[in-house]
Amino acid sequence: MSRSLSSDLRSRVISAIEEGLSTREAARRFRIGIATAGSWYRRCRQTGETVARKQGQPSRSKLDPYEGFILGLIEDAPDMTLAEIAERLMSQHGVQVVGSTIWMFLDKRGITFKKRRRMPANSNAPMSCAPAGTGSTTSQTSTPLN
Repeated sequence: MSRSLSSDLRSRVISAIEEGLSTREAARRFRIGIATAGSWYRRCRQTGETVARKQGQPSRSKLDPYEGFILGLIEDAPDMTLAEIAERLMSQHGVQVVGSTIWMFLDKRGITFKKRRRMPANSNAPMSCAPAGTGSTTSQTSTPLN
């Protein structure tokens, strides 16, 4: 999607049309599309707006009408997975969604849930081991068992 044209250009096109230039002549003079010049002038005449409107789709989710239901599910079972929430939405409301849609819905509201909190440091064993040496069959991310 391209950027909107400048407000200065819009004002000059609208002024030229108001001063008696035809829409086609104004479009040719300012090197813009005829339909563009016409829509700018019509909108200015109808609403008085001369600035560009926001481009793109509105930032809403198909889950917005079910916000109370989803938040209620999380409140009742805080460890519910995204797949389980999707199943409940399908069975109770007939809404088919994937986990990423639910995740974006929750992320927009600042709701996060870590399945497992980080464990406190253990005085007997470190939380993670040193990197495995050359030729070692141990994973670099594993923790030693005691």
